[in-house]
Amino acid sequence: MRVLVTGANGFVGRALVKRLLAAGDSVIAAVGPGGSGGPVDAKLTHISLDLTNDVSVRACFGAPVDAVVHLAAIALSRAADRDPAMAWQVNAEGTAKLTAALAEAAAQWRTHPIFLLASTADVYAWQQRPTKEEDCVQPSTAYAASKLGAELATRQAERCRGLKVIIARPFLHSGPGQDESYWLPARCRMLREAKRNGWAAVPVGDLTAVRDFLHVDDVADAYAVLLQRGVPGEVYNIASGRAVTLEEIHTRLEQLLGVAPKHEVDASQVRREARPYLVGDAAKLRAATGWSPRRTLDDMLRDILDAQKN
Repeated sequence: MRVLVTGANGFVGRALVKRLLAAGDSVIAAVGPGGSGGPVDAKLTHISLDLTNDVSVRACFGAPVDAVVHLAAIALSRAADRDPAMAWQVNAEGTAKLTAALAEAAAQWRTHPIFLLASTADVYAWQQRPTKEEDCVQPSTAYAASKLGAELATRQAERCRGLKVIIARPFLHSGPGQDESYWLPARCRMLREAKRNGWAAVPVGDLTAVRDFLHVDDVADAYAVLLQRGVPGEVYNIASGRAVTLEEIHTRLEQLLGVAPKHEVDASQVRREARPYLVGDAAKLRAATGWSPRRTLDDMLRDILDAQKN
């Protein structure tokens, strides 16, 4: 299979490219402006992609592809909050440009490539039980709204241009190499500093929130199997189904590092827009593809901590 991966130099993109190459697929790695080339492999080609530039988007499809996995996005919620218009331009409008360009190219190739959109579980309405794909969508942040816009763009291309679309809604995921702007690697780094410097206390936000965390490699596995066995037109949650509080994660990190600092609530770290419960039901994905997460929470935490040693 020849697969175009957008955002290939990003956190999930790097894991997915590695996963696809290991399976014997050929990969076109589309990286953002100024992005690094990445690994060298006979089955790997690098191209530049600016989702806000029509010429750049069309240039992605100079040669036929069997599938596109669209990961490129403004993914940090705080960044989207700071500039909602830019988030919408990249995440929603950029997806519309990409699907339109693919549909036009596919008509010339006379093929029917798959377009797999990496959306987010944040599009769902708040609730206190594991979320299923048929549950109501009601985004409450600029990031989530822009990603729902991306979903609508793919649906438009599906209805009007006949594009074969699969939408994935991953729940929270982390792992080695994730930017420390995100909560989990930031916590790992802070607790490392606490151990190194003998801090008696560390600042925390609201640790009562319940979350569903996956290892990034399990998410990459899910994308890969969806290309093979996912049904076009369908939406799939990518989730572990394991409910864990941020307090439990924080405590486990402390145990792994051998520290026990006091927790002092810092109001600046409390996000008012953060939902109290976000756990997913991935039964649909499991039934369609046989996928299930193979890495434990401890695997994920240890991998992040190990990566930060370097």
